[in-house]
Amino acid sequence: MKKMNIITMAVGAVLLASCSDTIEMRRPPVYELPELPVVEDIHTYKAPLYWSIYEYCYTQEQAGVSNSDMDFTPEQWDEVIDWVARELKPYGYDMVCTDGFIPMEAKDASGYMTHYGSMSLKDLVAKCKAKGLRVGVYDNPLWIHGPRETKIEGTDYTFGNLYYNGSVDILNPSAENMWFNWVVAENPGAREYIDGFFRHYAELGIDYIRMDFLSWYEDGKDRNIGVVGHGYGHESYARALNYIAESAKKYGIFTSLVMPHLYGDAAVESKYGNMVRIVADTAGGGWWHCSSCDRGKSYTTWPNCMNMFDGFTYWSHIAGRGKVILDGDFIRLNTFGSDAERETVVSLQLMAGGPVTVSDRPSTIGNLVSFYTNTEMLALNADRFVGKPLSDKLNDANNRIWYGTMSDGSHVIGLFNRDDSAASISVNLSDLGISGEWNMRDLWRHADEGKAPATITAQIPAHGCKIIKLTK
Repeated sequence: MKKMNIITMAVGAVLLASCSDTIEMRRPPVYELPELPVVEDIHTYKAPLYWSIYEYCYTQEQAGVSNSDMDFTPEQWDEVIDWVARELKPYGYDMVCTDGFIPMEAKDASGYMTHYGSMSLKDLVAKCKAKGLRVGVYDNPLWIHGPRETKIEGTDYTFGNLYYNGSVDILNPSAENMWFNWVVAENPGAREYIDGFFRHYAELGIDYIRMDFLSWYEDGKDRNIGVVGHGYGHESYARALNYIAESAKKYGIFTSLVMPHLYGDAAVESKYGNMVRIVADTAGGGWWHCSSCDRGKSYTTWPNCMNMFDGFTYWSHIAGRGKVILDGDFIRLNTFGSDAERETVVSLQLMAGGPVTVSDRPSTIGNLVSFYTNTEMLALNADRFVGKPLSDKLNDANNRIWYGTMSDGSHVIGLFNRDDSAASISVNLSDLGISGEWNMRDLWRHADEGKAPATITAQIPAHGCKIIKLTK
């Protein structure tokens, strides 16, 4: 059978945009949609703790390795799997995940992806299962990997029927699709193809799918590249995500939505996705991606925010227990300049209820693993804690104060200093709706600090934080 590669091009600087001062804060537009079908009880997951291959791929690309020549061999997977199982799994990190960059290949009659470079997904699952780990896969149920003549199981249609054929309106009629062959949700066989996608991965033993470039399907536009494809429209996008949510739930697969425009206050994504990216790509990482790039600015299209802190703040109102999970993208601790920054980037994910996605490798992590394995901080993830900033306005200093309540009634407060010099930060407990007598503990210092005063004040180092737990 003919095999087809989809090389997911890393767009690096193109997608990340420049850190300019020319665009003011604003929110994505709202588009009228028909009443959307409900997929019940999809927001039942906690945020995942896992390792991603992203750093390896990104640094390979930066070194000039082409996507077609990039690979991660079975031996390299063995090294990472052993390391994750030994160093991270005891703390709740239970999955490794592929990304783009490396060829994604369909090598069997199903037409769905079976190999990530030289690594068979079936063999990768077996390797991980032997170590008590799961596998997540970067793929998109709206991408077509196999040949046009491939039959869609349970139908008389083929993959060729999934392509745009002129029967539906598109937003950019004169454009050609860049990089991807897209399934048109309205086409006959599309729903069955999407269902087959999730059945394929469920049968492989994969229960996490990270799907990218969603904005390119919806309107075929990229803020930095321009027109990148047909753009199948907001209603088609909503229909596609509905089909995805139905099948993902049916097969017990967690969906991570990446590169969405989040139009209409993320109405479609928060309804149909388990997790949604709210920030630009990690790329070089460090404090730049965590806090400083285009600080205080937002955009009407993907990416709405250019740094993690702004993204979590800006979208905090759509998150919470039993709601969509916010994803701050990958962490590369080895790219940060201080331990204070490392505490901040891990704390931010956990205070916002997001995943902690390790992308450092055994060869780059050095002695930094302990920042990922603070059991007192990871207890927030186990509890499905989701905090909020005191203000969700990007230029309001109150957004440096985060707070929330754990299921046992204890409170967690985060004081963050995004500035380049030390600062004294204070918060009145009454402003957080907290009253009464509480015992105070610092979760990074692992130190009890006595009774909490009515106003908590702390001296926070540059780019640092203090995470406090209040218990009776």
